Amino acid sequence: MRPLSQSLRIALVSIAVVIYAVTWLYLVLNQPDDSDFTSMADSASTTIALIGFLVPTVLALIAVIPTLPVRTLALMPVALVLNIVVGQVVGTMGLPLPLYLDSFGTVLVGVLAGPAAGLATGGLSAMVWGTFNPTIICFAAGYALMGLAAGLVRKLFESSWWKVAIAALVLGFLSALVSAPVASFIFGGTAGTGTGLLVSAYQSLGASQTTAVFLQSWTSDPLDKLIVFLVVWVVIRSLPERSRRTFAPDAVTAK
Repeated sequence: MRPLSQSLRIALVSIAVVIYAVTWLYLVLNQPDDSDFTSMADSASTTIALIGFLVPTVLALIAVIPTLPVRTLALMPVALVLNIVVGQVVGTMGLPLPLYLDSFGTVLVGVLAGPAAGLATGGLSAMVWGTFNPTIICFAAGYALMGLAAGLVRKLFESSWWKVAIAALVLGFLSALVSAPVASFIFGGTAGTGTGLLVSAYQSLGASQTTAVFLQSWTSDPLDKLIVFLVVWVVIRSLPERSRRTFAPDAVTAK
């Protein structure tokens, strides 16, 4: 597939960012209480959230995927499987873990192949996973953002682990800001088994549902990203230098 012109790619990504932002602001400012993911025809907020996160993800993927080299495209399916399998096990198998662990593949690709590849992997993970678990699509912005961010801080993975840990905690906090309104106003804070238990724990201490969901996100997301980033740091450090250079975004493929 021939890449789109740079101006068109920028336009598509810009439109995607605007739609993401408008959808997020809609949830934050309106704080809808009519959400019902089982009957979207009766829930305007659920429909808006689903479309508002699905459409920009598709636009971003259209802009980014054709620019990626074959070596990166070959790596992405492995990353998708890793994200979905681990995330599905943690999220639906009744494990009492207030974590997600569904971004190992996204962060790995972002660190190896750069921010564009990370964004595409995160977005595709949400799209593919969403075919049998549609609730995931509403978190597509967070998945794409994490892949992009991992690519932007990829140089830190060549340094000390504590620098990676600090980046993980900061990005985890930002991830919570993106995902908490979705979890609160679309799913009532019960999108996952372990995270739902943590929300209930905060509510038992007197927090309102919205406050409990935000506290849960600010607890779970930084810890989750800390684990993911440190595991990826170990993997990256274990790879031969030649393998790392092969997937680097500035690598030149021999003809």
